[in-house]
Parts: sequence; C-alpha cells; structure tokens
Amino acid sequence: MGLLSKIFGKENVEERNGEPDMVYVPNEDERMNWAIEKAKLTLWYFEQSLISPQPHQVYFSIKVHIIDGENGEHIWLTEPHFDDEGNLFGTVGNEPVNVNTVKLNQKIGIDRNLISDWMTIENGKLIGGYTIRAIRDGVHDKEKAAFDNSIGLFIDEGIDHFKTNFDTPEGAILSLEKAYNEKNLDAAIACKDFYEEAKMMISGFNTKLDEETIRSTAEVLELSFIKNIEEYGFPNFEELQNAFEREKIDDNHYIITEICWFLDGGKSIQKLNTFKSATGWKVLGPINDKE
Repeated sequence: MGLLSKIFGKENVEERNGEPDMVYVPNEDERMNWAIEKAKLTLWYFEQSLISPQPHQVYFSIKVHIIDGENGEHIWLTEPHFDDEGNLFGTVGNEPVNVNTVKLNQKIGIDRNLISDWMTIENGKLIGGYTIRAIRDGVHDKEKAAFDNSIGLFIDEGIDHFKTNFDTPEGAILSLEKAYNEKNLDAAIACKDFYEEAKMMISGFNTKLDEETIRSTAEVLELSFIKNIEEYGFPNFEELQNAFEREKIDDNHYIITEICWFLDGGKSIQKLNTFKSATGWKVLGPINDKE
C-alpha cells in the first residue's frame, strides 16, 4: 500500500478493491477550511524546498482540487514541480471517484490556485500535510497513536512556515520575534498596536470606552512595554521552530496559539491576541490561561 493510500482515517476514505483509497475533504468543515488556508499561506516553503531539496527531505506531494463540471475532488499528486509561471505539474496519486477528467498515474498540469495542501517528510516527521492533520484531529485521542502507526509517520503540532510580515497574524508574531532577536526596539514597537490593546483591556473592566481613556491607557502600555525591555532585555526567540493555531473572534481579531519547539528539546505554548490594523496585522497582549 502506497503512502497516499495510508494517510487517511476510515471515516474519510472510500475503500475500493484493487485500487487506492480516495480521500474526501469536507468543504463545510471549519477545521478543514483552515487547513487548506494554512497550506496556501505556507506554500512558498514547499516551492522553495522543491527547488533546493535538502538531504533530510525525502518525500514531496501536493494536493489539488480537480473539477469536472459540478463535481470535484481533492487529490494528491506525486512528483510535483512548477514551471516559470508558477503552474503546477504532477502525477495523479489517487484513483478518482467523482471526476472523469483525470486518472491514476496520469501526468497533469493544473492552476496553482487549485492547490489545497502540500506535504514533505523531514527526518521522518510530517511537515505540512494540513488536511491530514485536520482528519487526525477528528480521530479520538485513544486512536491517534494507531492512526500515526498505520501511516508510518511521526505527527505532532508540526512546524509552520508563515512569511515574516504583517500579512497574517502569524507573520506579525514572527516579525515581533525577529525584532526581539535583532534587539531592535523600534521594529518591535512597529509590530504592536497599543491603542487596540488598550481598548481590549478597558472593555474587560466594564469601563466606558471614551477616547481620552483609551489613548492614555495606550501610552501607559507602550511605556510599560519599553520599560520591561530596558529592565529585563529582549526575549530570545532564536533557535526555535513554530507551529500556530487560530481562534477567530471576528475578521479583525484572532487569538493565536503559538507552539515553540526549541532546538534543545524544550517546548513552550503561548496565546496572543492579534488585530488587523490599517497597516496589517499587529500583536496585542498575551492571554492568561485563567481568562
């Protein structure tokens, strides 16, 4: 049995005699929608890895949405590669069930906008594979070890590769950590939004949200931020890898859970409020577990 036919749970697979299993991706599932979005936001890392694969990267595959009239399926492609215009080419790795436009082992080209996931295996560990993780999250905790064993992969929270910029909440957090590592106070302040942080803090105290109170509170928060760095130094986010999860409050407010994997084997988890400002996503204050 090939890898692509091993990596999905029974509830998401149609077993077919003599043929690879077909994976169903429930488009209505919020968890799956986030998995597809996450794959698109981190696709740059997969493309870069294809261009210059490292010795510890032993497998590359990419999932695409195949459309046939009113029908569609999400199917994995092996041997993926991109042309100079960014179009994707690969070999169909699963026998289609609901579409007739492609068949198993067929080499195809497809628009990159139809990509829904990607995966590599690095040092025996799954990187990417966000729809696989979404399926695994639906498996009962007692059965997760059997799920991992059945596909022969080590699956943890993973390592995400968001771009370090203000286009995403995760990128804003990475930008702040980069500023810390570079000991650049101005860059760190640029990653923050003390005004929105003040609004959020005041609303939690059931106090009137007048402009003067918000601005004075924002000033205090910024001064406190600067003073804390001056007294205790910049936090160290070097030599770590990150994974992120989102909790949507509204279109402009996400709570981000960041899992930090340190090269010495340590692990830490923090929750941060993020806000989408006129100049991009910004990092607000951390969330206390007791909240």
